[in-house]
Amino acid sequence: MRRLVVAGVLCALVAVPHASAETLPGFRSPSGNIRCFVTGGPVLLCQIHQANYAAALQQRCITRADVDWHGFQLGRRGRGTVTCTGGILYNPDSQHPSNKVLQYGRTWRSGPFTCSSHRAGVTCTTRSGHGIFVSRERWRAW
Repeated sequence: MRRLVVAGVLCALVAVPHASAETLPGFRSPSGNIRCFVTGGPVLLCQIHQANYAAALQQRCITRADVDWHGFQLGRRGRGTVTCTGGILYNPDSQHPSNKVLQYGRTWRSGPFTCSSHRAGVTCTTRSGHGIFVSRERWRAW
């Protein structure tokens, strides 16, 4: 009986396929300060490592929703927004944002999103005309 249980467990372990990580389309600025990637929906999420306005947005998110500030998001339709969330917005066990550098003066496209990288910051727009601008000094959503 023991032999059957062990054999059954081994068969179950061998039969499970190895899951590979999904790479989420995205990029980072040449300085590495700004990172953007696309999740299901699709939704473009942009994060900034250092920003002059970080403390103000962090306080805004804590006051309004009692969660952390995590950057900005842009959907297929509608205005860009500040992202307040209690955690990351993808599954780090099975998903990894792309880390390709988007050089200054270059453009990146994925689905409905178009992003341009410049020394002054990153601008991302949708086909419907909405967007976000993110830089170390300021941000804007429309």
